[in-house]
Amino acid sequence: MDRFDAMQAFVRVVETGSFTKAAQTLQLSRTTVTQLVQQLEARLRVRLLNRTTRQVNVTADGAAYYERVVRLLADLDDADTSLSGAAALPRGRLRIDVPAPLARLVLVPALPDFLARYPDIQLDLGVSDRDIDLIGENVDAVIRGGTMTDQSLVARRIGDLQAGIHAAPAYLEEAGIPDHPRALLDSHHRIVGYLRSRNGKVLPYTMQRGEERIIVQGRHRLALDDGNAYLAAGVAGLGLLWLPTYMAAPHVANGELVRVFADWHLEPMPLYVAFPPNRHVSVKLRVFIEWVAGLMATQAPVDTLPQR
Repeated sequence: MDRFDAMQAFVRVVETGSFTKAAQTLQLSRTTVTQLVQQLEARLRVRLLNRTTRQVNVTADGAAYYERVVRLLADLDDADTSLSGAAALPRGRLRIDVPAPLARLVLVPALPDFLARYPDIQLDLGVSDRDIDLIGENVDAVIRGGTMTDQSLVARRIGDLQAGIHAAPAYLEEAGIPDHPRALLDSHHRIVGYLRSRNGKVLPYTMQRGEERIIVQGRHRLALDDGNAYLAAGVAGLGLLWLPTYMAAPHVANGELVRVFADWHLEPMPLYVAFPPNRHVSVKLRVFIEWVAGLMATQAPVDTLPQR
């Protein structure tokens, strides 16, 4: 039995709650993972997992062993990257999930710099706006905008996305230019809804001008859960959009979108890198987080003013 492989298999079973999922993330057969865990239990003479036909639960001994093994594997990873200059050139596979518009407009264009700095990192970039099961899908970290609702994750704030309300000229010609956010409640105005994948709801937005503060829901006939599709719907004249500046700017410049309510303030959208608390922040993940934080410092610096 390879103790390292067996410990890795055990840790992944605990984190995914399934031998099948663990096998998939480790790219091994389910039989191999099962045998590795059984051999580990036999060596330790302790039952680490309780198995039923429907689920796998960690025992009290298994939970204590898991905590120590996670730290040990993390130390081994750091030891590997500390030798022969490897700390300066971290290596290995790194799986990150990012929102589609941020990937297309900001991250991917800047990636030649990251990959040139760290040629031994293999970056697997998932591009989506959906909620990710980081452990079950073996993802190292996600980048997400908005309020962090998943309290089980460790999050680092890396930017604040300034935002505004925009519409296509064709839409404004048809519906008219709204003179106040309350006008969006009128029957002849509509927004394009952005669906939060966690609850499937279109969230309202808070707008402020001086002492006047209003929460706007708006009416929609179309709602989408993908940022690129959401933007395309607005450009097509299907309604007003709440857009981060980095998404809107190219389309304002070429005349496809026009900003409305320019004298109203929208609170910036915080941007986070998030990862599981029981995952060691490996050297390769650490350098990615520092790199993307530096990138966003030029694109969307963190607003240090107190939040309203």
